[in-house]
Amino acid sequence: MKLALLLFVVLVSNFLPSSLAAPSSSGDGYAITGRVKVEGMTSKGFGASSKLLNAKIILNGGQNVTFVRADGYFTFHNVPAGTHLIEVAALGYFFSPVRVDISARFPGKIQAALTENRKALHELILEPLREEQYYEIREPFSIMSFLKSPMGLMMGFMLLVIFVMPKLVENMDPEEIRRAQEEMRTNFLPRSS
Repeated sequence: MKLALLLFVVLVSNFLPSSLAAPSSSGDGYAITGRVKVEGMTSKGFGASSKLLNAKIILNGGQNVTFVRADGYFTFHNVPAGTHLIEVAALGYFFSPVRVDISARFPGKIQAALTENRKALHELILEPLREEQYYEIREPFSIMSFLKSPMGLMMGFMLLVIFVMPKLVENMDPEEIRRAQEEMRTNFLPRSS
């Protein structure tokens, strides 16, 4: 009977969310344990990118900092009861901060929620919201982008002036051309006094 009860307790403890918090062995606070999960990484840690292995887990804005182990798990020891904020700093990924409430009145009662969408977490498994892109991808050459640029517009206007204006002048009345030339001489030539 005792063996069956012990087996039941072990099985139930394996399936309960044990990754939130548990009393610390020193008795000074709680230990918060969680996991950082990124697609392509298995529970054994195979396929883990170097970005994830260099991820920092920050508690309360830097009050306590830990790193992700090869299997993706992390632990904070001696965390007092209260409200805490856990943030993940991983190169190439953006994670939502997590608010963890450890009850002082009811030991062992833990609540965790994402701050982005206030989604409650039963286990502290942190997944990135999106991948960060630090560089812009260069656009390929396009003739339309060249024609729409200021330099393309200026070149187009100059070509229009060079090739279309002489055609317009040819169609003008000779007397009108003479009058325009006289007007240009009187308006743009410097006057001597």
